[in-house]
Amino acid sequence: MNEFKAFRIDLIDKQIVAGYQQLSVDQLTEGEVVVQVKWSGINYKDVLAATGKGKILRQYPLNGGIDFSGIVMESRDNRYKEGDHVLVCGCGLSETADGGYAEVARVCGDCIVPVPDGIGLRESMAIGTAGFTAAMAVMRMEQNGQTPGHGPILVNGATGGVGSIAIDILGSRGYSITAFTGKSDQHDYLRALGASDFIDRHSVEMGSRPLEKATWGGAVDNAGGETLAWLTRTVKPWGNIASIGLVDDFKLNTTVMPFILRGVSLLGINSIEMPAEMRNEIWRRLGDDLKPGNLDKIVTQEVNFQDLATTFEGYLNGSNVGRTVVKIQD
Repeated sequence: MNEFKAFRIDLIDKQIVAGYQQLSVDQLTEGEVVVQVKWSGINYKDVLAATGKGKILRQYPLNGGIDFSGIVMESRDNRYKEGDHVLVCGCGLSETADGGYAEVARVCGDCIVPVPDGIGLRESMAIGTAGFTAAMAVMRMEQNGQTPGHGPILVNGATGGVGSIAIDILGSRGYSITAFTGKSDQHDYLRALGASDFIDRHSVEMGSRPLEKATWGGAVDNAGGETLAWLTRTVKPWGNIASIGLVDDFKLNTTVMPFILRGVSLLGINSIEMPAEMRNEIWRRLGDDLKPGNLDKIVTQEVNFQDLATTFEGYLNGSNVGRTVVKIQD
């Protein structure tokens, strides 16, 4: 494949410009492994990068897409050989390196994960960075002592990719789940994934005391800001909060009271930078005991590569539900 199609993002006259280009391998950022990309996914971060709504790329131009799966074409890393099925999530894709919105990608060997047993190439991107992040949150919470018996887990951003898969995984592990969402028309969808209770995020009274009534056994937070502050005040003693996103705000206004009087733990979830052993173990478990059982419900859209940009508006206006997978090529 001498030339291939890529969805490339550039900064021209201080404006983000994104669209399809024909590239060759030697135009890609450096790496030891060349992969024929088969599938990718759409994450909120991808949309911010492609539309210029958020400053994601640290250099220009780059191909978009923070994750992909595909088949090795050639490799200078002896851990991988032609024909291997592999995936890459995070590792600076579409930030400092060319990403997965291209028919061919070139990446460093340390970023690659073999597609685990129990998952196919499409399934790996149905899970994608969102599912990987959700699985990491569950693992870290349980490593820190979280159990179903400790009480219900509140999941906010419940209808998004991370929230949907977090609900699926937690439900399969016996947790009672409360979905925190403004989309009352999606209760049936969330119930099918494993949620048993619902809170309208537009009507909740969060209070302002340093400690409010201890209600939640733990939480998976995609919001940050006021919502995360409220969770620190309402999680039960020795509960865990996995902090994943900042859709509401990157600021956190709380006190030390929940941490020193209730022993609440705030766990930071970073899916980009981590030891390779941890990355591989999370993906191994995503093919085993943490594999989402409702991916067919969570994947609400499948689009062809050429239709990629038609999906962005749904993410920006908040109407998107679940996961979108992108078929890069057959």
